[in-house]
Amino acid sequence: MLLALLWLLSALALAAPVAGTVVQLSGPLMARKTDGTVKVLAIKSEVENGDTLVTEKNTYALLRFIDNSEITLRPSSTLTIENFSFDSGKQDADRAQFNLVKGGLRAASGLLGKRSREKFELKTPAATIGIRGTLFVAEIVPVAGKLPEAETVRAPGLYVQVLDGMVHLNNPAGTQVFNAGQFGFTPNMTLPPVIVPQNPGMQFNPPPVFSSQTAGPRAVDNRAQRAVDCEVR
Repeated sequence: MLLALLWLLSALALAAPVAGTVVQLSGPLMARKTDGTVKVLAIKSEVENGDTLVTEKNTYALLRFIDNSEITLRPSSTLTIENFSFDSGKQDADRAQFNLVKGGLRAASGLLGKRSREKFELKTPAATIGIRGTLFVAEIVPVAGKLPEAETVRAPGLYVQVLDGMVHLNNPAGTQVFNAGQFGFTPNMTLPPVIVPQNPGMQFNPPPVFSSQTAGPRAVDNRAQRAVDCEVR
């Protein structure tokens, strides 16, 4: 009995911290765990630190994190939750570290982004995105030979659409500022970011039920320009 209790306590101690919950789904969503196992997620499933989330080609997935921030993954995306830590009484422990390996997402910051904006980072192959209480869309277009059938025009690289606030795209090659309503692009870490004069073809169209799911305090009018900003470095 004692050995069983000790084993249970040890297992609980080793469990990865819960980062958030799946709020809405339009198809299959997988989580690759740090131990190599794969779990099929459903609405109300918890996501943990270390999980690599993978959406299928027709799947949008809305995740709500413990600070009330949200990330909506688009189809054919891969996102790793490297480290997410939030405690309303311990600001020093705030951490929000993600890695967007492929695909794209829409992110809306929560309490962590408001009080510890410097603690948020979203890594991508072309830049690292840091937020300051904002709403933005990021999308990775892969190199030739790896393009989806519908992707035949845009150059490969990282595209960012700022829905609210201001964005700074920074990488070793340069820095560029983008205001709400503008689009940004950087092809890789060795070339500077640039302003794209019009929508380069970015589309983010989750099912209508996703909008109703976030109605109320979390709802955001994309036309509104509030005093919020984000930084991509």
